[in-house]
Amino acid sequence: LLLAGMMIIANITAKTGVFQWIAVEAVRRAEGRPYALLVLTSVVTAVLSAFLDNVTTVVLLAPVTFFIAQRLGTSPVPFLISQVIASNIGGTATLIGDPPNIIIGSQLGKDFNDFLLNTGPAATVAFVVYLLFARWLFRADLRAAVSALEPEDIRRLVEEERRIADPRLMRISAVVMGLTIVGFLLSRPLGLQGATIALTGAVVLMIVAREDVHEILKTVEWPTLFFFLGLFIVVGGVVKTGIIADLARGVLAFSGGRTDVAALAVLWMSGVISAIVDNIPYTVTMVPLVQELGRTVNVEPLIWALSLGANLGGNATVVGASANVVVASMSEARGHPISFVSYLRYGVPATLATMIVSTIDIWLRYERVPRPGDATPRARGRSGRRNGRSDRFATVSQGRDV
Repeated sequence: LLLAGMMIIANITAKTGVFQWIAVEAVRRAEGRPYALLVLTSVVTAVLSAFLDNVTTVVLLAPVTFFIAQRLGTSPVPFLISQVIASNIGGTATLIGDPPNIIIGSQLGKDFNDFLLNTGPAATVAFVVYLLFARWLFRADLRAAVSALEPEDIRRLVEEERRIADPRLMRISAVVMGLTIVGFLLSRPLGLQGATIALTGAVVLMIVAREDVHEILKTVEWPTLFFFLGLFIVVGGVVKTGIIADLARGVLAFSGGRTDVAALAVLWMSGVISAIVDNIPYTVTMVPLVQELGRTVNVEPLIWALSLGANLGGNATVVGASANVVVASMSEARGHPISFVSYLRYGVPATLATMIVSTIDIWLRYERVPRPGDATPRARGRSGRRNGRSDRFATVSQGRDV
């Protein structure tokens, strides 16, 4: 329900042309410099992905990238790959940015502020590191693009495309989107669930904007939502078999019962597996494992390790995240195929760089669990309260938003 509500808000807002306007404005500010254009389009993608799901973001921005590349006579592939990577990093920062976060939040009782304070800083630092790394990563592509970006072509493109299709709807959408984000930030004191806030925003926007409800509902990705429901049912069956409990015991044996080691194990296991399996079904499968581990060690670092690993690990390959697959399909349809191997050249180095940032974040935030007889340790979360480091965890809130 949370995802459905945000899809409706995003689809109505997209009709205003504001996302295309933002992308063209980025082209104008780049002033023909390929690296600046890569950075600005990536920043736009990351910021939008923090407040829209990343699939919606790339679907909205990829056509603009194709159009810009065609008009400027350069290949769209490096810009598309950078946007995909940026969307997955940016989406890591918030509850509503990536489907894995929506799943984690709904099943483990975490709200918008929890993600903003715990994964937001790591995602921000990881994104800055990626942008610095991108100059080297895309160096050959950027050199090839230098001769293609002519100032006159850029000026003409900006003049023709820098417009808002529906200013009235844009203003309404901006107000509703802003109020929805405020609702997420105040969800805990208001006692409201994320799904309630998102659906309320969607209904208000449809009424105020006088949109055709049937037409808007057609734009919702119902197959994706039913796919989630099916996954929850399947994983519920897997939990009943005891396989998840066996896996949890294996992780605990590897970590020696230490929370920090268990968190790093979850982080890198998530990063590696999400590179070869779409991170959505992986996350659905891992949530019960984290809950099982939470019976023995502090669950907080495990939750954030799962989020960071699943989202950032999805950048490694073209099949690692839904946004990757969608953009690759769109690019191939327009005559610019992105092969599995060619994507690896960019995805693996970018993933390693951001995973290292996440490793440092987890390690610094959660000090080592002491051996028996040592003093009580100090683990610092970013939720405004101290997170205990005892090896017992009482209760994990169960899903409320799905």
